[in-house]
Amino acid sequence: MLRGTGTAIVTPFNADGSIYFESFRQLIDLQIEGGVEMLVPLGSTGENPTITREERTEIFRWMVEYVDHRAIIIAGTGTNDTRTSIELTQEAKDIGADAALVVTPFYNKPTPNGLFAHFSAVGEIGIPIVMYNVPGRTGLNMTAETTLRCAEIPNIISIKEASADLVQCMEIINHAPAGFNLLSGEDNLTVPLIALGAKGVISVTSNVVPTEFSRMVRFALDGQFAEARAIHYELLDLMKVNFIESNPGPVKAALAMLGIIDENYRLPLVPVKPESRRKLKDVLGQLESVILEEA
Repeated sequence: MLRGTGTAIVTPFNADGSIYFESFRQLIDLQIEGGVEMLVPLGSTGENPTITREERTEIFRWMVEYVDHRAIIIAGTGTNDTRTSIELTQEAKDIGADAALVVTPFYNKPTPNGLFAHFSAVGEIGIPIVMYNVPGRTGLNMTAETTLRCAEIPNIISIKEASADLVQCMEIINHAPAGFNLLSGEDNLTVPLIALGAKGVISVTSNVVPTEFSRMVRFALDGQFAEARAIHYELLDLMKVNFIESNPGPVKAALAMLGIIDENYRLPLVPVKPESRRKLKDVLGQLESVILEEA
């Protein structure tokens, strides 16, 4: 079972739009040195839709080799086409990823039976699968009933739940079969969800403060909720401001302000607005002592 903090890692670009692997290396080192247990490349935070098939292969292969078992790699392989999702998941398995993150198909809006058929087909690849429910991006909420049905599929081991529906999450946690768990997909609900039985998080905020964020998660998992709660409130403004505009705009801007990456995007994403940038600077300024400790 997956447990702890996973970083939904951003994809650094050069000014010409190419992958900036040296910056990628620095960001990965920051995560691993900070105690993050899982790295999740090419999710929505990694600007998945604008990454070509060739680049995806290159990123997965490079990351598996560079990380070299220092963290669990959960490769983002989900699309809204089951056949393509199967191909990408098979490739991630062949390259050596530890698991795959497979989002519910977007735009198509499949029925519950369609979702079950989709995850059943991808599950046949034989690599551990983390389903990803993110209604705000896909236009489709996978209900607890459908999640629990899919949890019985061989190789489906977890769900990243980003519905922000605590009742739905509780239903999943309460009735999950052995060997299946829930990971928070909402940074600011991580501690509450762990208190309810979640086993960790796939986070955006941990890109910026991996040490402090993963400490919070470990405290919560160990039942030390006073300590976890203190860090939660310390980081709450950062968790909130990271979603002031579409992810990964704010988190890339924050990482650039800290000198960790260059702030480059691929269209249709663009830099955050000036007022959002001011709010980011204010929050980072309030966290200056924490960020200095991270560095």
